[in-house]
Amino acid sequence: MASVGPSAASTQSALPSGPAVFKTIPYAFILPEIICGTWVWILVAATSVSLPLLQGWVMYVSLTSCLISLLLLLSYLLGFHRNSENWKVLDSLYHGATAILYMSAAVLQANATINSEFSSNAPLNYQLNSAASFFAFLTAFLYILHAFSIYYQ
Repeated sequence: MASVGPSAASTQSALPSGPAVFKTIPYAFILPEIICGTWVWILVAATSVSLPLLQGWVMYVSLTSCLISLLLLLSYLLGFHRNSENWKVLDSLYHGATAILYMSAAVLQANATINSEFSSNAPLNYQLNSAASFFAFLTAFLYILHAFSIYYQ
């Protein structure tokens, strides 16, 4: 007896490779995540760190996630996934975990921004920390969007 609906293989979307990565919605978030994450660690590195434990965590999360996202983007561009469903699971787990870690880093960076308002070099550090906080929350939002769009795809 023939089935009426589409088969399971035809309903699964193919993972993009090459330039199609930048045109497919969940995967198009990777490049803005890398760019905004790079701005976070550049801005935090430019400040005089008053709270090394807090901003050390921000630097660790932003630098590590930037490098892993860059590797993930390169693997999609070069087609290492070979259209395996395991890559969707890996992508979803990575972006979900990174969204949580980035949100914690963004909150700690906001705390460092508030504390830098009253430091000796207040105007410059406060502006750099404010920009770093903005980009940290923006990057966390991008990771959350990516994780949810992969989950609902």
